[in-house]
Amino acid sequence: MPDTNALEALIQSLRCLPGVGIKSAQRMAFHLLQHNRAGAQTLAKALLQATEHIQHCDRCHTFTEALICATCLDQRRDASKLCVVETPADQSAVERTGAYRGYYFVLMGKLSPLDGIGPKDIGLKKLFDRALDGSVHEVILATNFTAEGEATAHVISEGLKSRGLHLTRLARGVPVGSELEYVDLGTIAHALVDRR
Repeated sequence: MPDTNALEALIQSLRCLPGVGIKSAQRMAFHLLQHNRAGAQTLAKALLQATEHIQHCDRCHTFTEALICATCLDQRRDASKLCVVETPADQSAVERTGAYRGYYFVLMGKLSPLDGIGPKDIGLKKLFDRALDGSVHEVILATNFTAEGEATAHVISEGLKSRGLHLTRLARGVPVGSELEYVDLGTIAHALVDRR
């Protein structure tokens, strides 16, 4: 019988990815080993390089290979605006819209007392220091519209509102191209309250 320790280790390693269960991990492992060993080696090298070289930006806390990320070094951006997001993926989504040209702060999470994640775990002190550096006039709270995201936005808002900063929250509403009869009632209610 062939030794399967390496195969089992690969399958278990793939399971650490979000949404990947045992069957998906097995399919990926078998595919890489059977059809794309060169791709598997490229993936392994890329993962090793990323874990060795990628760190947090000293200014906005996103991922970067340098001490300060390219976005924070871009002097064409509006220094008076600071958009607070939960993850680098959220930052990327906002950036892809092309509608925002200020700076960011990436929390790398959200408050979640049930999971033991408090203000220190998501770097709120570093955010407050950044927001109060003298150049920021508006803090845009772009956390997700989940219970944890709302709680995180509330805590940030409470911590900054007495400091003379203009605090705004992303608007909620009906998605572009949707029909009202198919939109959930909570979204319609928020769209009515936040109408302009």
